[in-house]
Amino acid sequence: MANTGANNKISVTLITLNEADNIEDCLKSCSWADEIVVVDSQSTDKTVELARKFTDKVFVEEWKGQGYNKNLAVQKASGPWIFSIDADERVSPELAKEIRQTVNNAQNDAYSIKRKNIYRGQWIKHGGWWPDEVKRLFLKNKASFNNARIHDSLQVNGTAGWLLHPLIHESFFTADDFLERARHYAIHQGREMFENGRKATALTAFWRAIFTFFKTFVLRAGFLDGRAGFLVANYNTTLAFYKYMILAEFWNDNKNKAGP
Repeated sequence: MANTGANNKISVTLITLNEADNIEDCLKSCSWADEIVVVDSQSTDKTVELARKFTDKVFVEEWKGQGYNKNLAVQKASGPWIFSIDADERVSPELAKEIRQTVNNAQNDAYSIKRKNIYRGQWIKHGGWWPDEVKRLFLKNKASFNNARIHDSLQVNGTAGWLLHPLIHESFFTADDFLERARHYAIHQGREMFENGRKATALTAFWRAIFTFFKTFVLRAGFLDGRAGFLVANYNTTLAFYKYMILAEFWNDNKNKAGP
């Protein structure tokens, strides 16, 4: 899609780590952009090789956290407008058109997008997974990501609006994916909570897990998504249990080091 001016140039940015299974479909869906910037965290698969089929702006950098590396990708972008995407996300033609139209007639400094979370072709509509709003389109000089290791957020110094068309999120393909993602997130979130002064015990982890399942499957109607909704509820429960257990272990180890 042709660019209508330097002030409307859009740079798509993303960070990667061993995303060979996702990167091509992601970048194909971003072919409408004026520029694509990839910051890779030393992948051991073909992620970098595949990314270079779509852009010459591929950089290999040390992993310092999601927020840090996303900001690094933004810094390397030349466009005033940034669209930040993850490798397991896809931009539909309708969303691409809306992004371009929005930038050409921008009324805000940043825009939120609803994500459609997909599991094995099924849109997860309940359990708190929809509308799953995320800020992804923004002016480079008006926003930046915080330094969270996991689940970073965009901090905007200005006004924010919303886009109508959703972003497709092909996050999980198998039950194994849920387990692996829960393990990965629990480790980082538990450590992050400890560093922020949070405390927990094994009993905290137990009750958090029970409440999380009830909230996801019952209060947020996850049961309406059938088998997939049950799997999502168990994923959220596993994540909650292990991140609080990890937090409890950090505090116990810290107390033992401090001594009596």
